Amino acid sequence: MPSRKFAEGEVVRGRWPGSSLYYEVEVLSHDSKSQLYTVKYKDGTELELKESDLKPLKSFKQRKSGSTSSSPSRRRGSRSRSRSRSPGRASKGSRRSASASHQADIKDKETRREILQVKLTPLVLKPFGNSISVYNGEPEHLERNDIPHKNKQERVILSPEASYIATQYSLRPRREEIKVKEIESKEQKLITKAPTPLETFQVTTPQRKDLEFGGVPGALFIMLGLPAVLFLLLLQCRQKDPSLLRFPPPLPALDELWETRVCGIYLLWFFVQALFYLLPIGKVVEGTPLVDGRRLKYRLNGFYAFVLTSAVVGTTVFWGVDLCYMYSHFLQFALAATGFSVVLSVYLYIHSLKAPRDELSPASSGNTVYDFFIGRELNPRIGAFDLKYFCELRPGLIGWVVVNLVMLLAEMKVQERGAPSLAMVLVNSFQLLYVVDALWNEEALLTTMDIIHDGFGFMLAFGDLVWVPFTYSLQAFYLVNHPQDLSWPLASVIIALKLCGYVIFRCANSQKNAFRKNPSDPKLAHLKTIHTSTGKSLLVSGWWGFVRHPNYLGDLIMALAWSLPCGFSHLLPYFYVIYFTVLLVHREARDEHQCKRKYGLAWEKYCQRVPYRIFPYVY
Repeated sequence: MPSRKFAEGEVVRGRWPGSSLYYEVEVLSHDSKSQLYTVKYKDGTELELKESDLKPLKSFKQRKSGSTSSSPSRRRGSRSRSRSRSPGRASKGSRRSASASHQADIKDKETRREILQVKLTPLVLKPFGNSISVYNGEPEHLERNDIPHKNKQERVILSPEASYIATQYSLRPRREEIKVKEIESKEQKLITKAPTPLETFQVTTPQRKDLEFGGVPGALFIMLGLPAVLFLLLLQCRQKDPSLLRFPPPLPALDELWETRVCGIYLLWFFVQALFYLLPIGKVVEGTPLVDGRRLKYRLNGFYAFVLTSAVVGTTVFWGVDLCYMYSHFLQFALAATGFSVVLSVYLYIHSLKAPRDELSPASSGNTVYDFFIGRELNPRIGAFDLKYFCELRPGLIGWVVVNLVMLLAEMKVQERGAPSLAMVLVNSFQLLYVVDALWNEEALLTTMDIIHDGFGFMLAFGDLVWVPFTYSLQAFYLVNHPQDLSWPLASVIIALKLCGYVIFRCANSQKNAFRKNPSDPKLAHLKTIHTSTGKSLLVSGWWGFVRHPNYLGDLIMALAWSLPCGFSHLLPYFYVIYFTVLLVHREARDEHQCKRKYGLAWEKYCQRVPYRIFPYVY
């Protein structure tokens, strides 16, 4: 068996196929039969090379230094011979002087305005520093400007802004069209040889082939199942004995679930929150770059909206308005919110049919049912009013706090108490802190998967407007008819558990947001990172070196603390903990898939450094 010259893991110089250029590579393996080395370039590209195409780093540097020392004299000699030739003498095979030819080339380039139209199947765009390479069914290679081009590859020069956008998105359309328009000025050409920025850069948003949530059948099941689960939970919670042995609960008549007055109150609530959203208070920030390079602007006034809502609710209580009306018509309010979310989802889908392709969600598929569920358009807007961003935090999240307050007042009325129970106070306080924290740190929402990846369809419309306010308040709704006598020692343990979860949740998110804003912040200098091919870095120490999703861990600990004041008589108050665990495990799997595709080898190294996903030493 022939001996191997290079060992696995050794860093050498590998020749790029079809060229005489060598690049730094890592030897991964060696095939004794074919005598080929599998190597990996710095951008993650893996190729098989012959032993003759590999050179040790040391010998390469010596040869390189030797060649560079002799090259100046050769260049000087070449220039000397060129200058000895008569300026008026034409070169062989040409009737024009070099100067005239050069001027003709400049004139030809100045008058040309090119629009490159490429239709590829499949199409892969990879950033090359200040450019992009377009491949037609060819393997992806090194991300460098000096790599020789293949026959089926076209080079499109990008501006720095467009190059950044291409880095942020993994663009893989099935059959798309790219249009690049370049206008060059005479002054720029005479001064520099660098490529000029593009006036426009447009590329269509890809549509997914691998569907999430079980594809079309899963989307149908969720759209039909979630409203049914919600109403069964609320009906079961109203029973004197809400045990699983008495499930399912008796169903009310359909005419009892609808009341026009309730629908009007819900619409009034929604549009009042929309009015608060439009108030010119709070700072305006930009979101993450879109495919076409734009950054949408968002006004951060969610906390101000909460303060105004609190003032309005307090005023109504002072005027003697009976808020317990919502408790006695809770099912009707849930039905009104569900109907509104369905109507909104239909509008969003119809609105998305007119949206340009570069404004569609990366999660959209082209299937009507699935796109209605996941959302076809990424950022549907009516003028400057962003529908998805508004619904994420305003009507549902603030409504959750109002519902909890209603349940607190209802408990005092139903149980004929002069003050709410300690269990009800803890549930209200814990969840109030959670909502206020979300509204105070509103800007962090702009980098979440809901905003940058998922479209706005039934999934988020129903989740934001119905599931959050009517399911997350299940503990408070349960305590109205099932009061708990909570001792102070047990309450202290629950409070400590809540604070522990909140500290993990808030510190992890704050560390992540600070690192995203300014990775070079001296306060973060002690954190260890792994550099990725996208130009970004992954945190591998601090909270994010403990588990891969410490914010999810804190979220789950807080969810458990919300349910513990309800006691252990029934499983129903713990539905939120069970559901939220399933939700976060599924979301973690989605995050894992996205990060692995985006960061490649760097993500694999991160997973080796941080093996646990959410629960340390468990999962």
